[in-house]
Amino acid sequence: MFGLALKMLFGDTAKYLMLVFGIFFATFLILQQLSIFCGLMRWTTATLKNVNAPIYIVDPQVTQVNETSPMRDTDVARVRSVSSVRWAMPLFTGIQRVKLDSGAFKIIQLVGIDSASLAGAPKTIVSGNLSDLRLPNTVVIDELAVKFLSSDPKKPIGVGDTFEINDIEARVVGVCKAMRSFTGGPYVWTTYERALQYAPPQRKMLSAVIAAPADGVSPEAAASEIEKQTGLRAYVNDEFDLKTLLRAYVNNEFDLSKPRDFNTTTVFWFVKNTSIPISFGTTVIVGLIVGIAISCQTFYAFLLDNLKYLGALKAMGMSNFRLSIMLIIQSMTVGIIGFGIGLLATAGFTFTAIKQGAPFFMPTFIPFAVFGAIQLICLFAAALGIIRLSLYEPAAVFRT
Repeated sequence: MFGLALKMLFGDTAKYLMLVFGIFFATFLILQQLSIFCGLMRWTTATLKNVNAPIYIVDPQVTQVNETSPMRDTDVARVRSVSSVRWAMPLFTGIQRVKLDSGAFKIIQLVGIDSASLAGAPKTIVSGNLSDLRLPNTVVIDELAVKFLSSDPKKPIGVGDTFEINDIEARVVGVCKAMRSFTGGPYVWTTYERALQYAPPQRKMLSAVIAAPADGVSPEAAASEIEKQTGLRAYVNDEFDLKTLLRAYVNNEFDLSKPRDFNTTTVFWFVKNTSIPISFGTTVIVGLIVGIAISCQTFYAFLLDNLKYLGALKAMGMSNFRLSIMLIIQSMTVGIIGFGIGLLATAGFTFTAIKQGAPFFMPTFIPFAVFGAIQLICLFAAALGIIRLSLYEPAAVFRT
């Protein structure tokens, strides 16, 4: 039965290829759009990945990491006074303007960290020395800045080169790896005191306080204790859970008033307050509709062409159940082949997109979820054929 079903499927080459193409197109479109959406959402949390600290303490009105509400310098000491905190350091983040040697202006994401501990410094230094950041007028740039801040494309900026941040000299002492910002600008690290000199002065300059829990205390418990004793908002810096986020968004259960992961809160803010999910969601729905339309129409035409053969098998005593199993085998085979080709095409697109600096991130559960959706499409197409076949009278074979 299995072999007969596949022979019938592969025998009609034109319709078989049309079925595979419809599934391939739907798979590629859905995977590609979902992965770019997840990549964009990860970019919104780039500061949390690049300034890796267990706990972020911010103003109570702040609900996402790219939004800054200046705090008082004394808030650092208030956080340090909490018994569940092992250490707490000041942090400055903000978008600043850079002037290159050519006279051109660029935008960067400036990060100011504590000069003594260097808490919040980049993890991976490609060239240079992180400790040199304590020298006068020095900065560490990421790999994007090497291209972004170069006046001459043939001569990338590197260790020892200089540029100006708000008319103050900045000398590069290191190059690091960092995640790209949602705004598209590169990350530049310096000390907290020097960042206050680079940035336009205002009454309050502290962007956030980064901290770590005391030994034996979980980050969640420390964050709750900080909020109780200081009145500030404390977030845990952990990887966001896309499945939990989508469930909370659909059920409207996401409560921003509760302490939670800063990554998830940031992503949810962009999901709720921008049209990004609507744009990508529309494309995903179009992919599903196209897949259903092409698959159902083509598979139904394939069934009509082979109806007389299936009717003959029915007339010879094959039950409707076994014939239905044959149709399901055919549809699921097309689904597996089309999904495999679509996944392979997505992998090729991923390689090219990442190389060009495009946002692309595919959580593990997405391919499995898309595979399940594709198989449901194929089963729906098979169901239409099963209904038509169950109504077919075997005696009609002998009348034609």
